[in-house]
Amino acid sequence: MAPVLNPVLETSGPTVLTGPLVRSAKAAVVAAVPNVAKLASREILSRRSLAVTSDSQRTTLGIIAAYVVVIALLWNLPYVRWSLWPFKMLVIAFHEFGHAFAAICTGGRVKSISLDPREGGVTHMVGGKNIITLPAGYLGSSLIGALLTFCGFNIVASKIASLVLAVCFLLTLWWGKKDWLTILTILLAVGLLVACWFIAHAIALRFAVLFIGVMSSLYSVWDICDDLILRKVNSSDASVFAQRYGGSSQCWGVIWSIISLVIMVAGVIAGIAAFPQSFAQQVEDSSNFLPTR
Repeated sequence: MAPVLNPVLETSGPTVLTGPLVRSAKAAVVAAVPNVAKLASREILSRRSLAVTSDSQRTTLGIIAAYVVVIALLWNLPYVRWSLWPFKMLVIAFHEFGHAFAAICTGGRVKSISLDPREGGVTHMVGGKNIITLPAGYLGSSLIGALLTFCGFNIVASKIASLVLAVCFLLTLWWGKKDWLTILTILLAVGLLVACWFIAHAIALRFAVLFIGVMSSLYSVWDICDDLILRKVNSSDASVFAQRYGGSSQCWGVIWSIISLVIMVAGVIAGIAAFPQSFAQQVEDSSNFLPTR
């Protein structure tokens, strides 16, 4: 823990303001604050409207809806679900990163992280507060997904996010099960991100980041359905949470799923508010940030 620094105020001379002058200054500040706040909020709202006005925003929202349907199908179809393996490995890694981060923040220690696209992930940790670390996996992956979805509304933001994703992919490869299929699919996913930098001035990269964001946001919902509704596994974070703190695993699973969806919607709303630029404007901005052409 970093040391707490207490501010030290130094005075070099006598106080100039007299009592009446101080009271007058305070009165002026109090009178001005409401007007300043009103003008500031009006300016912010005028600059950050939630109206979908640009071609880029409309296209992005349509693609998000399509991704939800496509990922839901690929997640459950037996012969094509392998195509999601590199991305599933990554969102499982996000899930385990959430557990690990919460453990460290609550005084615990992470011993190891193991990942497998067929069996899921496991974080071995000592200490920490279970009431925080258990839901942190699902909610952490949802938060990361919302941030990626937010970045997916803009090319420059997607470029920054892709650099972080490439590191996460390589860390996932380090922690994941070392079979040839896992290694190959993750390397292909990294190659896909690199290739997307050079497709249509990195517009394709934006949609790749958006895909990973949507998948990570909805991972908790689908995984909870697998664990608690379809009963594909006997134990889950929600069932362990229910055993220790009461309630039913289904109840906690539904609550965490709702929170995950709210976080995803918040990411979409933030993306609309922050990035109203058209495709042409985004391409121009992107040409000044790590250009590829």
